[in-house]
Amino acid sequence: MPAIRPPRRLPDPRRSRGVPAGPGVVVVGDLVVDVMLLPARDLRRGTDVPGLVRLRQGGSATTTARWLGRLGARSSLVCAIGRDAVGRALVMAVAGDGVTVRAVRVAGAPTGRIGVLVEPGGERSFVQDRGAALRLRPQDLKPDWFAGADAVHLPAYSLLDQPLGLAGMAATHLARDAGALVTVDLSSTAPLLAKGRRAALELIDEAHPDLIFATRDESRALVGSKKDDEALLDLAPIAVVKRGRKGATILARDGKRALRFEVATTPIKAPDTTGAGDAFSAGFLHGWLDGRRKGLASLAALQRGAVAGNRAALRHLSNPPGELQLG
Repeated sequence: MPAIRPPRRLPDPRRSRGVPAGPGVVVVGDLVVDVMLLPARDLRRGTDVPGLVRLRQGGSATTTARWLGRLGARSSLVCAIGRDAVGRALVMAVAGDGVTVRAVRVAGAPTGRIGVLVEPGGERSFVQDRGAALRLRPQDLKPDWFAGADAVHLPAYSLLDQPLGLAGMAATHLARDAGALVTVDLSSTAPLLAKGRRAALELIDEAHPDLIFATRDESRALVGSKKDDEALLDLAPIAVVKRGRKGATILARDGKRALRFEVATTPIKAPDTTGAGDAFSAGFLHGWLDGRRKGLASLAALQRGAVAGNRAALRHLSNPPGELQLG
């Protein structure tokens, strides 16, 4: 399954001025098209309502990679797509944001599609048909794709279904070999816990992340509803709990002591919050890793990451993705 060569990128003007490039992050996971259904009012069974239907780039991994590229990181995406027009259009769109796309083309499987129903109040429901996105294999990964990376990021989706899950776990080993950190976003409660909480805990433990992203619901579902979010520190030395309009909670292990601080954000009303959490993760990774590269103390780098994450999420909400151009 040959990899697609993305369009040739223009030289980075920051490099020509002698400014060091941003942190390098390899994101492993899904590149799919989102079929967005945005009804103008509540659905009525057996009839139709007005609204919008849009085709957009989707995939937690891809949205994170694109925002990393927009923020100035050396971002790359490792993924699998079908041999179809949708896959080619997605690669072009992602590469346009400065992301190096390592897309393996899979014969006999369509590029993944996700149906997203966005209710008038902003609540979302998903129907997954991930197609070729699940067909990335460990043998498709090349060690040189990970060379020079500061971090390798995986949504939990990239550790679950096979063979993608095996490829995701292989990516964590390649990250360690390259001296990179590993970060994992729990992503979605139902897929993560499909085989039970114990299996999910064992999977995350095997990935051995340096940092975990989670929402409050994902955190409680994984560690147990009666436990505090600090239980995430049994799985990683740093945990970032995303709380949407309320900001984020940052947890870090300092010897036997657990550090905790809250970062607030400016609330914004948005009809569609799809991808905002992934934009937050991208902003956090860029700010945190950049702070580490500049020699900031651990706590200062984490605070820098949280602020950058909230800014990226707000930018995403105020400027949602445009229509995917297939022609």
